[in-house]
Amino acid sequence: MLRTRIILFFSAALLVVLIFSLPRVVVDNEKNGIESAETNPSTEAPSGDAHSDELQPELQEQADKLKENIRVAENIEKSIIFADSLARLYIEANKFDSAAKFIEIIADKAPGEANWLRAGDVYYDAYGFAMDRQKQEALGEKARFYFNKVLEQSPDNLEAKNKLAMTYLSTSNPMQGIMMLREIIENDPENEQAMFNLGILSMQSGQHDKAVERFSKLTQLYPNNTQAQFFLGVSYLEIGNKEKAKEQFILVKSLDSDPAVQATVDSYLSEIE
Repeated sequence: MLRTRIILFFSAALLVVLIFSLPRVVVDNEKNGIESAETNPSTEAPSGDAHSDELQPELQEQADKLKENIRVAENIEKSIIFADSLARLYIEANKFDSAAKFIEIIADKAPGEANWLRAGDVYYDAYGFAMDRQKQEALGEKARFYFNKVLEQSPDNLEAKNKLAMTYLSTSNPMQGIMMLREIIENDPENEQAMFNLGILSMQSGQHDKAVERFSKLTQLYPNNTQAQFFLGVSYLEIGNKEKAKEQFILVKSLDSDPAVQATVDSYLSEIE
């Protein structure tokens, strides 16, 4: 959904808040073939949460019961069932960092590609929502740990590789993530997620002409990608092509009727008019 990206304006997945907070030199150096360094992600838990564990009273009561059930569970199978229920409860409450802790329990008790991917995905979502830099880095490290385990088993899993690449952007070696995205495009020139991520990175670096080029190609291949259509409009606006920007924003309004999307696009249109 475009709604989440717009409400957070470059956050989780999705990461636009994160991306726009990066120094512009990060992507300006995309042209320079900077050599990537190896990383050794820790398996230690993050030092803090991106969100509070606190839930609404009725949900908190359910969570407390499930936590107690995990504590007294007689076998691994039961503890996994209770951990899964807790994770789903926290996900429904948009508390992805809390959910990730319990999915990690599942991944550790029942290791395997599916559970590693699930843990990586939820840590990635938590990473995208984290506002505190230290927490963001810790959550990103956890996501990398699980995505790397997935890729050890399935090197061609491009969804995991895309997300892994984006987590490197908050590290001391963001070029490693950029190089990974380039590798994806080399192997799959029409990979929707990698094309989108590179378009976002072009915007972050101030290379709006390149962003227009990338989002134009992406929307030609995937016309129903509302996110790309929206950011193509933003990119046109940044290069001063108000007519094209207006066309894009009107198109986005026709593609997504969500009130949050409509209001955000209207705010851009009001700037143009």
